[in-house]
Amino acid sequence: MSKLCGCVGNECLDIAIKYHSESIDKIGKIAIGDWIDLRAAERVEMKMFDFKFISLGISMRLPEGYEVLIAPRGSTFKQFGIIQTNSPGVVDNSYCGDDDIYKLPALALRDTVIEINDRICQFRLIANQKELRFNIVETLGDQNRGGFGSTGKN
Repeated sequence: MSKLCGCVGNECLDIAIKYHSESIDKIGKIAIGDWIDLRAAERVEMKMFDFKFISLGISMRLPEGYEVLIAPRGSTFKQFGIIQTNSPGVVDNSYCGDDDIYKLPALALRDTVIEINDRICQFRLIANQKELRFNIVETLGDQNRGGFGSTGKN
């Protein structure tokens, strides 16, 4: 088992990571940005409208109080013609067993082939949301913006 470490000064979180494939490159922090690429751990051929859970070939034990968001890379649709069906995906820290393998639920919008080690998605470690309390009110007391999807419209 190896560790992924994104240390900055004295701030560091260790993530235990188990690889289920020797064919994929080890993951690590990229030079620019905070998201970390994940790779296909299997060769996948998909026809238009096929659905498949694509193995990412890793299991991780996250630090207590953290979870992972998984989203497609910006080029995933252009390169492979797939979309992530639960985008973004959320993995909490209880998904941490040796056989809790990360996967990308993918829907093909055209015929495609994804090779082992292709970068198909990315993840970001985030702190769990604090506990919330909902207070029922009659009015929020703010001005309406025009409804859902109205931002930027005149």
